[in-house]
Amino acid sequence: MSTSASAPTLIRNVAVFDGTKLHAPQDVLIDGPVIVAVGPALGTPAGAAVVDGTGRTLLPGLIDAHTHTTDTEQLRRALLFGITTELDMGGTPSVARALREAARERDDLADLRIATTGATAPGGHPSQLVALGLLEPFPTVSGPEDADAFVAARVAAGADHLKIFIEDGAAIGTPMPLMSAETISALVRAAHERGLRTAAHTLTRRSARLAIDCGVDGLAHAPADGPCDDALVADAAARGMFVVPTLTSLTGATGTPVEYALIDDSLLRPYADPRWLKEIERMRTEGPGEVRVGPVSVDARYAADAALRMFEAGAPLLAGTDGAGGEGHPTTHGISYHGELALLVAAGLTPAQALTAATAAPADAFGLDDRGRIAAGLRADLLLVEGNPLADITAVRDIAGLWRRGVPVDRTTVPSERLVRP
Repeated sequence: MSTSASAPTLIRNVAVFDGTKLHAPQDVLIDGPVIVAVGPALGTPAGAAVVDGTGRTLLPGLIDAHTHTTDTEQLRRALLFGITTELDMGGTPSVARALREAARERDDLADLRIATTGATAPGGHPSQLVALGLLEPFPTVSGPEDADAFVAARVAAGADHLKIFIEDGAAIGTPMPLMSAETISALVRAAHERGLRTAAHTLTRRSARLAIDCGVDGLAHAPADGPCDDALVADAAARGMFVVPTLTSLTGATGTPVEYALIDDSLLRPYADPRWLKEIERMRTEGPGEVRVGPVSVDARYAADAALRMFEAGAPLLAGTDGAGGEGHPTTHGISYHGELALLVAAGLTPAQALTAATAAPADAFGLDDRGRIAAGLRADLLLVEGNPLADITAVRDIAGLWRRGVPVDRTTVPSERLVRP
């Protein structure tokens, strides 16, 4: 369903978090898909819809910097929770392209940027998912000589960024081949030559060190296998690497996923996917089942500590969930993101810092120059919430208004759909 804004909208007397700081109550004017003015006492255009912002806060639409998106239902659910953009970190290229195109045409879905196929060694992660029928067979990278052709193929497949798997299986219970440092460096060079940013799957300190030394732009997970040494933290920050902690998905590998508490929040529960909600209720009642771990155990507390220290040293921190959904996988699109924001604050970020990690920081890290902030000329991807989320991060759950490209999002009816795979 394609939609378009029919008239200007003036949000009056609203506190504005512009992506980095909070401003005193002022007015914000939307016309078409963009913000046209921000300031005190703006004039009201003829025919404009006027929204009272008194006692409310306006933020840029949220950005989930790590998802795996497989159908339009996930994009619809993400949007209902205030996420106006998702950054997909790997999946079947034909499905990813179809979803991105659907998001371009429809304003009732979160926007999408895609990685298509991630780079890994033959037999490397996530090749084990092919045998389980969860992924289709995909091309791999045998050595540095394959890097240029692999990245060129990703560009031809429509990739907006490149995902690199640096995973030897120690943390997931399945030993597997790992690409060499020379191969990873060659992939990064090939990606940069084509204007693609790179993000590395890194669950361990060894993986993070490889990513740092090979020039990867960011960590798609914070290292979670133990406390990081000061040199690793300092080097990540010195290289300007971004880090996506994905604390929510790490709690999902334990007996107490953060989603068990989220589904009891009356501000969140009504908008959750009913099928996912049923699965979470089952898991909470019966237990998550056996969690397979390798010789190296991972812990969200280590990831939180590493991410916070990297951030304090100057590394950009991005909010992302690794949301996928499905049987036995509690972390999903939309609702899990609010758990991630709460976990970031619990780890030591201020609510303002967590909200920057949700807006301006991912936009900057992935070159999305038209969003992530509130300023004239930028996309009208906007989230209006009751109260002040800079005083209490959970206030961002109390959504009073939501716009994608200037189009109001109807949260009163929540249809359920699935994209037919091409």
